[in-house]
Amino acid sequence: MKIHNFSAGPAILPRSVIEQAASALLDFQGSGLSLIEVSHRDRDFEGVMHEARAAVKRLLGLGDEYEVLYLQGGASLQFAMVPMNLLRPEGKAAYLNTGTWATKAIEDARKLGQVEVVASSEDKNFSYIPTSYRIPTDADYFHLTSNNTIFGTQIQTFPDSPVPMVCDMSSDIFSRPVPANSFGLIYAGAQKNMGPAGTTLVIVRKDLLGRSGRTLNAMLDYGVHIKGESMYNTPPVFAVYVSMLTLQWIEAQGGLQAMEERNRKKAQLLYHEIHRNALFRPTVTDDSGSFMNITFVLNQSEHEETLGKMLQEAGISGLKGHRSVGGYRASMYNAMPIESVQVLVDVMQALENRLA
Repeated sequence: MKIHNFSAGPAILPRSVIEQAASALLDFQGSGLSLIEVSHRDRDFEGVMHEARAAVKRLLGLGDEYEVLYLQGGASLQFAMVPMNLLRPEGKAAYLNTGTWATKAIEDARKLGQVEVVASSEDKNFSYIPTSYRIPTDADYFHLTSNNTIFGTQIQTFPDSPVPMVCDMSSDIFSRPVPANSFGLIYAGAQKNMGPAGTTLVIVRKDLLGRSGRTLNAMLDYGVHIKGESMYNTPPVFAVYVSMLTLQWIEAQGGLQAMEERNRKKAQLLYHEIHRNALFRPTVTDDSGSFMNITFVLNQSEHEETLGKMLQEAGISGLKGHRSVGGYRASMYNAMPIESVQVLVDVMQALENRLA
């Protein structure tokens, strides 16, 4: 039976990428060694790291003023590294609070300095994206989260910021074109649209570094990692390699414009059914709905067991919603084929017919 993987992460990857990665685990580029056995200082792996960084710039249209890093510690470590590197001890950072991960980022930043939350959607369980707020011109940076995996909301249009803009794009990076040159720093855990868990992408504009006045430990200093070309310490070689393959796959599919077209079709298919089918309702406002993580609930909870059995019979996996929202969450990252979304829609319609 084909399994339709709607997991929020670690998430679905292209089959061809998995097959290439599996081959490299047995024999990396004809070396007779596994990918996870070769030295990260080996010329072949240095080529992988170079290409993995270069592919990011190609896809986002970034120039030499930006550096691309592959770090460890997940996006959660960036909650601290961002203010450590960008927030002056006497300065201020501005944050938009749109969900759990934004809240955690705010908590970590407050341990290092003053934080102003310009707006929050917590009043309605993060079911919408605030749009009426002012970004303070005296902030060292403005931080926002582009897509909220748990609550199923997504920023559709980014604001014009008078200060450097920092964005956590963990769950929607490379899913659509973005004005990457408008950001001072972008970070993203790989385990959604890029690769397996284990590495975190950081894209930083070089002129922002060295201004905070803080003395940092080497592992927490972006400048140190830049000098080491993302290999100051042993990098997560497997995660970087698979990320490289995935970025090349995105390019081969037609780039970010093609990804957006693909993802919009999938989202429109499912959102249409959620709104059409009286058994279900969305958990977010229409103008804030994510194309990556679509959250919805059954109007009558007594049907959950029946639906659960039908989903299992159809080979649908990973659809359970986060406990903060309940219900269901369909995570439809780049590698998710529209055929899998159609299977989910068919099950929803079958339940409707069964209960008619």
